[in-house]
Amino acid sequence: MAQADARYFQKHFTPTEFARRRSCLMEKVGQEACVLLRGRLEPWGPRFLQSKTFFYFSGVEIAGAMLLIDARNRKTTLYIGHRDVNKHPEDVGLGVEDTDIILSNTGLDAVRELSELDSDLKSVTKLYLQDAEDELPCRTRFEAAHYASQRTAHPWDGRPSDAQQLASLVQLRFPKITIQPLTQIVAEMRRVKSAQEIEIMRRAGHLSALAVTEAMRMTKPGLIERQLSALASYIYLSHGSSGEGYPQIVATGKNMPVGHYHRNDAELVDGEIVLMDCAPDYNYYTSDIGRIWPVNGKYAPWQRELYGFITTYHKTLLNLLTPGKTKDDVQSQASEIMAEVWSKTNWSKDIYKQAAERVITKSNPLSHPVGLSVHDGSPYRHKPFEPGVVLSVDPMMSVPEEGLYIRSEDTVLITDEGCENFTGGAPLTPDEIEAVMKQPGVFPLYDTVPQWDPGRRQ
Repeated sequence: MAQADARYFQKHFTPTEFARRRSCLMEKVGQEACVLLRGRLEPWGPRFLQSKTFFYFSGVEIAGAMLLIDARNRKTTLYIGHRDVNKHPEDVGLGVEDTDIILSNTGLDAVRELSELDSDLKSVTKLYLQDAEDELPCRTRFEAAHYASQRTAHPWDGRPSDAQQLASLVQLRFPKITIQPLTQIVAEMRRVKSAQEIEIMRRAGHLSALAVTEAMRMTKPGLIERQLSALASYIYLSHGSSGEGYPQIVATGKNMPVGHYHRNDAELVDGEIVLMDCAPDYNYYTSDIGRIWPVNGKYAPWQRELYGFITTYHKTLLNLLTPGKTKDDVQSQASEIMAEVWSKTNWSKDIYKQAAERVITKSNPLSHPVGLSVHDGSPYRHKPFEPGVVLSVDPMMSVPEEGLYIRSEDTVLITDEGCENFTGGAPLTPDEIEAVMKQPGVFPLYDTVPQWDPGRRQ
């Protein structure tokens, strides 16, 4: 009989960490309630990746699993199917036949057959379900909600969202159950990261910076945007990541102002600049970094003028981030400092001067939380910063008259003293970037590919 072993379980978080999260969740929903989570069914890429909320509370990577967190008896039960014991778990996944190894590696209280969930829900009167779409690999819950709404509205589709579909099933089978919304409770729990989460995110930030720095070294005219993204993917995978945390943005020339440009098929041209925004999925957590550099290795005066102003603003924000301040406090103080920099700058064009003024008076440089997703569903703007909050510092400048979009981005952790820059290993300023671009790269990039001739036999 084929046996499962500990290889089928993640090693970055301890069972105690997941138990702590479940205990906290039970306190928040109350002792008369239960929480039901549905895991991801279909695979993703070369390996199965679980939905983010399911992973957050269990660490379980079994397709089609269900999780019942019962605050009434403070027990958590995993519901999964059977597997053919004559087949290797690598082929068919784990099943109830693997209960002992599952319990010993997860710290869950029980494993039951999937069909038994119906009977176990009969005694439940209050059930918390996710009321928003869950994060998936390379997709935030906000993006998932957008695509779900498009699917529902499509005249030849019309399917409900995953969250709506599960709620409908519960109401149909158990009309006496009162359904309560779960999403915001979990979002608030995820706002402050634990020590184990911080260590994972520190690694994700390091790999983000490593990839961008190597891309700078390898950049030259004639390459295609996706060659830089391929380089980043190689670095992520070869250092233990499962892939990208979100679709990579490598944009040059007229592609740069496109918010989430993803084609990555344009040629890098001498005299232009290139934007790279990327991060890995490292044990379900990600990061966020953005840098702009010259294709030929040296910034033109106007490029240095604009990108230099943005990076000065960027460093000012980093220096002001401390616990106890609010987002508005930091941005207000940074605006005052940058107003003096702006007034002393000898702007080459009035439109550049006006664009820079908009940046320091109207933009949102402390952009979004980061965690299980790049645009994480963990709010931080409603209260002062606390140690453990992770967010993106991302000042942006738009010059629509010339189709220009300039930005720089890092992922930072609020600490007791200030902040730690998870992605600070990548050069930021024009001088730092130009110096790195003079260094030889480690990985070869092939910039010539034989044209495919459909009449030629391969």
